[in-house]
Amino acid sequence: MSEMGLAHYNDYLKGDGDALEQLVRTYSDALIRYAYCYVQDSTAAEDIMEDTIVTLIMKQKRLNDGSSLRAYLYRIARNKSIDYLRRQKNHVPLQDVENILASGDLESAYSMRARNEAVYVCMQALPEQYKEVLQLTYFEGLSLQSAGRIMHRSVKQMYNLHNRAKSALKELLIREGISYEDLQ
Repeated sequence: MSEMGLAHYNDYLKGDGDALEQLVRTYSDALIRYAYCYVQDSTAAEDIMEDTIVTLIMKQKRLNDGSSLRAYLYRIARNKSIDYLRRQKNHVPLQDVENILASGDLESAYSMRARNEAVYVCMQALPEQYKEVLQLTYFEGLSLQSAGRIMHRSVKQMYNLHNRAKSALKELLIREGISYEDLQ
C-alpha cells in the first residue's frame, strides 16, 4: 500500500488529478480512525483528515523512495489533532475504536465485546505515549521506524517505549483476568 501510495503521490505531483483521488481513497479511512483516537469526535476527525490532505497538497513535499508517505501523513494528522485539542482546551484520552462484528453467534459476540471493553479500559489506564505507540503499531500496522517518525523518536527509543507499553498493558490485562489466549 505504501509503495502504491508513494507512486500515486508522485503521479499527483506530476499533474495527475486522478492520483490525488486514489490517495484520498487509500488513506482517508485510516487517517480518520487515527485522528478520532485523539479527538474523540467523528466530525472533527473527518475535518482533520481533510486538513491533512490539504496540507499534503499545499506543501507538495518531494518524498524519495526511502521516505514513507504513510508516516508523513500520520505525522501531519497527529499535529493537526494536537492543534485541535489545544484549541478545544480539553484533552480527551486516546481511545480504541470498537470493532464492528459482522457475523457470529450472540454468545461469542457478547464475550468478544466484553473482552474488547476490558482491553479498552486497560488501554485508557496507560500513559499517553504508551497508548500512542500501541495504536500506531498494532491498530494502524506501522513499523517502529515509521511510528518513530510520527512521534519524533529514534528507532531505539521506540523499541524501548513499545516494550514498556506492551509490558504495562499485559500487566493491566492480567489484573483484569484476561490472558494472552483470550486475545487470540
